[in-house]
Amino acid sequence: MRTLVTGGAGFIGSHLVERLTRDGHEVVVLDDLSTGSLDNLEHVDRHHLRVVVGSITDTALVDELVADVQEVYHLAAAVGVLTIQQKTLESLQTNLHGTEVVVEAASRHGVRLLLASTSEVYGKNTRVGLREHDDRILGSPQKSRWSYAEAKALDETLVALHVQHRHLRAVTVRLFNTVGPRQTGRYGMVVPRFVAQALAGTDLTVHGTGEQTRCFCHVEDVVPALVRLMATPAALGQVVNIGNPEQVSVNELARRVIERTGSRSGVVHLDYESVYGTGYEDMERRVPDCDRVHRLIGWRPWRVLDDVLDDVAAHLREQQAGLQLPETRVLTGPAPSPAPQPV
Repeated sequence: MRTLVTGGAGFIGSHLVERLTRDGHEVVVLDDLSTGSLDNLEHVDRHHLRVVVGSITDTALVDELVADVQEVYHLAAAVGVLTIQQKTLESLQTNLHGTEVVVEAASRHGVRLLLASTSEVYGKNTRVGLREHDDRILGSPQKSRWSYAEAKALDETLVALHVQHRHLRAVTVRLFNTVGPRQTGRYGMVVPRFVAQALAGTDLTVHGTGEQTRCFCHVEDVVPALVRLMATPAALGQVVNIGNPEQVSVNELARRVIERTGSRSGVVHLDYESVYGTGYEDMERRVPDCDRVHRLIGWRPWRVLDDVLDDVAAHLREQQAGLQLPETRVLTGPAPSPAPQPV
């Protein structure tokens, strides 16, 4: 199987590429490396991998790559709270136009597609056990936070219309806080940020009251679900939640991180505006119902939060010890455009 993974040098993308190449797929990665890194692909068998440095908004490049594969995992997007807050317009353009380019190419060439969407589309809906058909409750469009949710919802609509009118074979997955090794806290992701602070012995910075709850799913649980959904005919045309329904408050998360790492760090609380500036709005909770993915492929997450924290800590300790291999830039394609969009 020849496979294209957009955003394949990113956190989730690199784990997916590693799995696909291990299974014998010939994989092409398209990434502009704005948030991804070639270091993430250091363990991948290079005989089954080609890396193209470029943007998903490059119509000619995307068309050329899609024409030569049988399936596309579209993971590339501008992600992270800080990215959306600081580069709202650029992020919106990437998440809308970039997906349009990829979907149009997949539809034109009759290639199967998996769209990585997000639980953000549910907005402020606090129902415990969100189902794929539940209503979206979004904040004001004046709040830049919700631009990401709006863009991803439109991406889903675009895919659905291509499925309906152009017979695109596609499945959309809504990911709920995927976490694990290689994820960086640089863009606002809380688990790697907390773990890094704990290992450094600095105070863990909780944003807001810390009473808001989150659900975290290990990337090693998520990736097999993506692969199996792509290969399951009954999943085509569906929207599918993927996540772990185990809830934890951010305050409890901070306590667990300190405990698991053996850190002497304390915890401090910061108000949202001091961290993100104006235009930010948070949600109280977001908990997935994963019955649909279980019915389709028999999937359930089996790793618990402590597994996540231990694996993230081990990865960061390895980085700090300087055990990572240097970046290897091989099998790259065309150079990125002068002003690449975030992937």
